[in-house]
Amino acid sequence: MAGRGRRPEHGGPPELFYNEDEARKYVRNSRMIDIQTKMAGRALELLSLPEDQPCYLLDIGCGSGLSGDFISDEGHYWVGLDISTAMLNAALDRDTEGDLLLGDMGQGIPFRPGSFDGCISISAVQWLCSANKKSDNPAKRLYCFFSSLYSVLARGSRAALQLYPENSEQLELITTQATKAGFTGGVVVDYPNSAKAKKFYLCLFSGPSSMLPQGLSGQEDEVANRQSMFTNERVTARRSLKRGLVKNTRDWVLEKKERRRRQGKEVRPDTQYTGRKRKPRF
Repeated sequence: MAGRGRRPEHGGPPELFYNEDEARKYVRNSRMIDIQTKMAGRALELLSLPEDQPCYLLDIGCGSGLSGDFISDEGHYWVGLDISTAMLNAALDRDTEGDLLLGDMGQGIPFRPGSFDGCISISAVQWLCSANKKSDNPAKRLYCFFSSLYSVLARGSRAALQLYPENSEQLELITTQATKAGFTGGVVVDYPNSAKAKKFYLCLFSGPSSMLPQGLSGQEDEVANRQSMFTNERVTARRSLKRGLVKNTRDWVLEKKERRRRQGKEVRPDTQYTGRKRKPRF
C-alpha cells in the first residue's frame, strides 16, 4: 500500500492499481517525489525521536522507498512493508537502504513484539476502509492492522500515519479501531484552512498518553510559497547540508557505505577513487 497521495476511489485494489506504469511515476515525477519527501519529514517529526540516536523504524506502505530515503538521510534504519510488487521493484531499482517486505497490512504486521522504535505511513491507511472483495471487512482489517502494529512497537513509542479520509465517518472508523487496539493519541491536522495543503496525520502512542502535537497553521499564500520553495530544493539535499554533508561527495558516499556495513550489507571497499567525479567521456 504504497504512500502515494491518492484515494482508493481512483479504482481497484492497491496491488493492482499500483502497477508498473504507476510505479514509474513515483520514480520520475519530481513533484510527487518532493511531496512524498515533505510528508515523510513531517511524519518523522511527529514521532519525536531522541536526537542523535539511530532508531529502527517501520514504514507502512513504503512504495518505491521515497519516505525510506528520508529516514536513511536522518540516520535511522527502516523496514518497509507494501502490497504492490511493482512499487517494491521500483524501490529495489532505486537501491534504497531499507529492508523490503511484500505484504498486506490488513492481514497484520509479521514482526516480533517490540521490534520497532516508531512507525510512519504515507497515504496508505485509508485503503483499508475499502472492501475490494466480499470477504473484506474494513473494521476487522483495520483492527488487525492496528493491533499488530501496537504489538510490534516498543512501549512508549509512536506511530505517525498520514492519510486521506474520504469523510468524517471514515476517519471515525479508523480512530475507533486504533483505540480498540490499545493506542491513545488523535488526529493532527496541518493547514486546516487550506484546500490544497491540508493534511491529516493520525498520531498514535503505544504507551502512556502524551500531549498531542499541534498541527501546522498559516495563511494559504504562505503555504503555497513554502511548497514552491520545497519543490525548488530537495529536502534530502537540505538535510545533508544541515549535517555538513553534500550529496554525492566523497564524505557523503563514505557515510552511506558505513551505514550499509552496519546493516550487514555487502559494500565495495573504500579506495582513493571512492566518490570521485567522473568526466562525461574518456
